[in-house]
Amino acid sequence: MLPDWINSECPAPSEAHRKAALARQAQLTKPLGALGRLEEVAVELAALQAVDRPGADRAPVVLFAGDHGIAAQGVSAYPPEVTVQMLHNFAGGGAAIAVLARSLGCPLEVVDVGTLADEPMRGIVVDKPRRGTRDFSVEPALTPEEVAFACEAGRRAVARQSGHSPDLVIFGEMGIGNTTSAAAIAAALLPCAPAQIVGSGTGLDADGRARKARVIGDALARHGVNTDAAVADVLAAVGGLEIIAMAGAIIAAAQRRWPVLVDGFIVSVAALVAVRLNPSCRPWLLFSHRSAERGHALVLEALGARALIDLDLRLGEASGAATALPIIRLACALHNGMATFAEAAVSGREA
Repeated sequence: MLPDWINSECPAPSEAHRKAALARQAQLTKPLGALGRLEEVAVELAALQAVDRPGADRAPVVLFAGDHGIAAQGVSAYPPEVTVQMLHNFAGGGAAIAVLARSLGCPLEVVDVGTLADEPMRGIVVDKPRRGTRDFSVEPALTPEEVAFACEAGRRAVARQSGHSPDLVIFGEMGIGNTTSAAAIAAALLPCAPAQIVGSGTGLDADGRARKARVIGDALARHGVNTDAAVADVLAAVGGLEIIAMAGAIIAAAQRRWPVLVDGFIVSVAALVAVRLNPSCRPWLLFSHRSAERGHALVLEALGARALIDLDLRLGEASGAATALPIIRLACALHNGMATFAEAAVSGREA
């Protein structure tokens, strides 16, 4: 059973601040709507943050890492030991998100919520119920208790960010085999055929994608996961610990009134899980980019989401969200810093 707090209502955005932000946009020295999505982002953040001048300067990044038993079925182009090796890379500052976070001035926390690592690593928070999920092609990936633990781990990670007083938060993931788990979850929840949603992941060719889709389809049938299945049952059958932790973190952040800048395919699947578990968290989600991973467009459509950028990214690690963050910061700077027609003594639009 999932923890009770998962169902607690998230606050609503401030409609008063949304209206004030829209009114300000109408007075800035530009044709109304000329800055397109930049205007929309600033208005949305003003409503979410309940402020007149929104910001995105304080944006901690939390990366959740986990391993997957399904990797034994050859669904990844990389071996399972890469996950633990990448933990060292994150801690050493050499991974993409480490470089991006450092460049953007964002604190980065890496949480091992289920990797195969058997010893703690310097610079890595360990908060896991087990080392890797079970191979869901032969048995359920997780027990209900392990699913609940992962949700709580996400909530604990959010609580640790409170000292940063976030303007928004970014979640990312790492785990060999996690595109397979994410695709299986999405295929169950949307629902759609696995072949429609399975992508290249770490670089599979056409034969690899077909094998991955077959593994997912067979597993969903084996576990009896269909359109009537409860979300918690789907997570136990085919879930990943880092995906579940992110879903818990998304809900916990929204309950704290923290906007979440959603990364690519896998984080978007976690967002889909979060919204299915607690629909009131949906307004708190901003979508950074559209991934090159095949199923991401379907997940975004299911969430009614429109991504800010499309750069053919498919790395994960919160790299797409971090790449989009400067655009959000610029949107806020324009909203906050531009002069109004009255301030600049510029004639406004004629009625």
